[in-house]
Amino acid sequence: MRAAIVAKPEERIAFYEAPAGKKVIVAVTGLVLIGYVVAHMLGNLQIFLGRERINAYAELLHRSGPLLWAARLVLLLAVALHIVFTLQLWWSKRRARPVRYVKKVDVPAAYAARTMILTGPLIAAFVIFHVLHLTTGQAGLPFEPLDVYDNVVRGFRIWYVSLAYMVAVSLVGVHVWHGLWSMLHTLGLDDERYRPALERISHAVGVLTALGYLSIPVAVLTGLIGGGVE
Repeated sequence: MRAAIVAKPEERIAFYEAPAGKKVIVAVTGLVLIGYVVAHMLGNLQIFLGRERINAYAELLHRSGPLLWAARLVLLLAVALHIVFTLQLWWSKRRARPVRYVKKVDVPAAYAARTMILTGPLIAAFVIFHVLHLTTGQAGLPFEPLDVYDNVVRGFRIWYVSLAYMVAVSLVGVHVWHGLWSMLHTLGLDDERYRPALERISHAVGVLTALGYLSIPVAVLTGLIGGGVE
């Protein structure tokens, strides 16, 4: 039998310090974050099923205790690694080519790729505000513990809160679109035979994610939901 090849510790460290290793970490952590973003969106969409349903969902998460905190820690770790290695890759690329191309040919999702380094920090800032608004109630907006329905409705009735949310989730959609495509490319899953389909799937996931989140403030502003909230 052929002996299994096991990488030495120094070889594993060298891999993760190399651009290829960093790209793999960014891809894997990006997949974790995309999974969370989609799951969170599906949970939020329960607001269309009424006050009792969305508040029961919030209560279930609140009662999860250790499981909820474990998930939060995993997400925080994924976010930290994703940000750190993305910045390292961006800086390495910038140092390697300080002079811009005379003529640059765009690739699919090129606009999203160029804005990833900008959309990331903006999304991070929004997430902090979003947690303060709907989780801790420390954003200076109407808040009642575990009354998600009323908190969402009263918050999104403030036009500038809805506007900030809609801009942020649109950026999330762009980030998901390019992030998913980049992940497939980094992990070698973009076979030429399936590349057009995978590009369309990545685009569709990004668009549907943005639309799912956008539907909530739009529904509040148009009176589709929240009619009984003072």
